[in-house]
Amino acid sequence: MGGIITVVDVIARETVILACIGFLIGGVDDLALDAVYWPMRLTRRRRDLHVAELTKTATGRIAVFVPAWDEAAVIGRMLATTLARFGGDDFRIYVGAYPNDRATIDAIDAVARTDPRVRRVLTERPGPTTKADCLNRLWLALLSDETAEGWRAIAVAFHDAEDVVHADELRVYRALLGDYQVVQLPVRPLIDHGSPLVSGHYADEFAEAHEQRLVVRGWLGAPMPLAGVGCAIDRELLGRVAAARDGAPFDAASLTEDYELGLRSAMLGGRQIFARVRDAEGDLVAVAEFFPDRVKDAVRQKARWMIGIAFDGWDRLGWGRARDWRDHWMRVRDRRAPIALMLLAIAYIALLAWGASLSLHALAGDTAPSPSDTILFLLQINTALLVWRLAMRAWFTGRVYGWWQAGLSLPRALVANYIALMAVRTAIGRYVSTLRGDRPIWDKTRHRFPEEVGS
Repeated sequence: MGGIITVVDVIARETVILACIGFLIGGVDDLALDAVYWPMRLTRRRRDLHVAELTKTATGRIAVFVPAWDEAAVIGRMLATTLARFGGDDFRIYVGAYPNDRATIDAIDAVARTDPRVRRVLTERPGPTTKADCLNRLWLALLSDETAEGWRAIAVAFHDAEDVVHADELRVYRALLGDYQVVQLPVRPLIDHGSPLVSGHYADEFAEAHEQRLVVRGWLGAPMPLAGVGCAIDRELLGRVAAARDGAPFDAASLTEDYELGLRSAMLGGRQIFARVRDAEGDLVAVAEFFPDRVKDAVRQKARWMIGIAFDGWDRLGWGRARDWRDHWMRVRDRRAPIALMLLAIAYIALLAWGASLSLHALAGDTAPSPSDTILFLLQINTALLVWRLAMRAWFTGRVYGWWQAGLSLPRALVANYIALMAVRTAIGRYVSTLRGDRPIWDKTRHRFPEEVGS
């Protein structure tokens, strides 16, 4: 039994050291981001814009791309709401559908018959392919319309089939696209009160990301990834992206085409802005949508994001501009999730190993070895960093959703960790399968649209 105890003691000690060092590096990385954000916020050197301050500088038609696979349950109401909220602005909505998805086609056509600004576009191949493949088909439809009808879009905006758009969205694009070529609005996940932990953890993550991380990214001038919804890119710049890719602006094999588009457009010199603009009521001009409310669906979605950003992003995009520490820092942050989650798994192993060590030593009638001073010091530092991080997440969640949700963000952190651990396991398996030649597909989750949405 003595040999078993020795092995367990070694596992307990080494896993704790490894986890502590990894968590310390990640905690300091997050703290560095806070060190940029808080001085800027407290000195008010950056503030939100107000829609009344904006002056329309970009005139002409905006094309809105909406890829749709198996979206019959939401696409009709989404299109009707978007048409009502965008009103009389000059826009055309291109909705991509698949020839083997008759229910979605019928739902799109029901709206298109009442408003010619909705253009249904069928893909050449049956679905599902990837969202990027569907978007490429919409791009070709736009080029065809421009040639046939003698006009040229000024920008392309992107939305998903479950999005609730803001009435001032196009106004923001028209005001900012004169000085910038890429505009991203905040995304506001809607919390399903029947699933406050699973759906709510998206609210926590996006609140922190869009209240702080993307804001800091913009301040630093680092390339900005796009969210795939609530964003617009200058038509000419998107054309340059397409020209660099043999006419297709998106890689049909990509699972996170939005992330890649943001970085590629910056690499081509596109000026970007994360636009925090307040409307007449003081609310942010943002895109709202429901995210998955079941663990299984959340795992699938997070796995897809992880493959596209952490794995494929490394393969496709590399490390960006040479000697640009801001770009390198942000790409490291984008791709650290699998490593962070492996460290989290090691930390759980360490907890189990320490528990086993204590139990085995008690059975043997002796005393388990005490943690070294170094381990105790690392544990104290990491505990302080963890408390700070949870406080920051609660703060940003509270700013957006109120303080009841801020309190729920604490137990939701455990839920988020569990979902992420399951997602990294799924992501690694799927990534390996693509390396073996399997074709990536649009592994989408089921979508919902709010029952009551005003115009």
